[in-house]
Amino acid sequence: MIDLEKIDSNMAYKVKDIKLADEGRKQIELAEHEMPGMIELRKKYGKEQPLKGARITGSLHMTVQTAVLIETLTALGADVRWASCNIYSTQDEAAAAIATTGVPVFAWKGETLDEYWWCTAQALSFPGDKGPTIIVDDGGDATLMVTHGYEAEENPTILDRDAEAWDEQALIRKLKQILSYDKQKWHKAVKEIRGTSEETTTGVNRLYIRENDGSLLFPAINVNDSVTKSKFDNNYGNRESLIDGLKRATDIMIAGKSAVVCGFGGVGKGCAEGLNAFGAKVSVTETDPICALQASMEGFEVKTLEQLLPHGDIYVTATGNKEVITVEQMEKMKDKSIVCNIGHFDNEIQVEKLEERSDIKKRNIKPQVDEYIFPDGHSIILLAGGRLVNLGCATGHSSFVMSNSFANQVLAQIELWKNKHENKVYRLPKKLDEEVALAHLKHLNVSLTKLSQSQAEYIGVPQDGPHKPEHYRY
Repeated sequence: MIDLEKIDSNMAYKVKDIKLADEGRKQIELAEHEMPGMIELRKKYGKEQPLKGARITGSLHMTVQTAVLIETLTALGADVRWASCNIYSTQDEAAAAIATTGVPVFAWKGETLDEYWWCTAQALSFPGDKGPTIIVDDGGDATLMVTHGYEAEENPTILDRDAEAWDEQALIRKLKQILSYDKQKWHKAVKEIRGTSEETTTGVNRLYIRENDGSLLFPAINVNDSVTKSKFDNNYGNRESLIDGLKRATDIMIAGKSAVVCGFGGVGKGCAEGLNAFGAKVSVTETDPICALQASMEGFEVKTLEQLLPHGDIYVTATGNKEVITVEQMEKMKDKSIVCNIGHFDNEIQVEKLEERSDIKKRNIKPQVDEYIFPDGHSIILLAGGRLVNLGCATGHSSFVMSNSFANQVLAQIELWKNKHENKVYRLPKKLDEEVALAHLKHLNVSLTKLSQSQAEYIGVPQDGPHKPEHYRY
């Protein structure tokens, strides 16, 4: 048992089973082969040690692919501590493998919410009463903890609010505990934080809100909107990892089934493509007219969720919005309908209200697969407790797509550490986006066509540098 009341910055690690390290190391070695961007960055920057002296806290799914990211950061000189950003997403063998290298890891699959925030606080607490100098964030939870903690040190009454969401309640409990014995922890940390690099739409939205209202405490780099992140992770990653999660959880035959994808943004596009490729009859729900038009022109039926409830066999939320599927809507679904989420918010499905209904019986099928039986006898199958199905029920995106995504994270960390910035949200320049893409082309046996001088002049592309943004064709 761990003492959730206290933070111990000298604790070496807390993982499920350190004996899984050998298994994790073998998987990491396989992942490295599929992550050429990470290896290229180690070769390019290893001697320079651009992150020497940096203390990096990571709050990002502790998977095999993340292990390669962590070892890239340490290879470039950083002192790293890590926690997962999701209670179900940790691959325990990967966490054990990294822990044995001396990197403090606080993550295991199946954490409670109180354990989750304890792990996050542990990752943010370096020996010598220090905090991080840079944060690698996924969803913004590490940044959220620092920011809310900082604000609570100035006005403790903000922690007295009644929070509806269970995860927010757990965060408030943890911040109150810390405040009771250290009233300056977060102020001391913020003084040294050079910035945060954010992986996802959810976290980026949080950052832009704070930038706009003037409450952003340190600079941030929006990694999510780098083309080699958003286009690859959201589209190519999800179209494979959604299927992986569904198959591992239920062994369902997707061909012939009616699948409903809620949202046709970057994530929803990938999900719809993946389900369609496996023979599902795919329908889409949308609030945005442009996305709805795109879905229709791709051949997908676009209806409201209410119209689709009598027909759907599989429901996937991919919006980033709140309560996209309600308990009342689940009551109207077909018997044994599968319901899951792959958008980043953990509350796209009304799981807490589902749990609070005393007339609905819950039956666990296996880890992260639960059947909820309604009073009329029909049931729905909920995957990963409404959290990310591809990480809760599988192992997330493939290594190659995460190599693209994480290469952006490494470049963002170098930028934050080497250069000072105002408290604003920044994007990586297109030149670095191209650098990430180039690092992966050799792995795919790709040869680029070079424009002649006359061709370049005709379309206005400079010969001596990267393409200007208006000439990008993505």
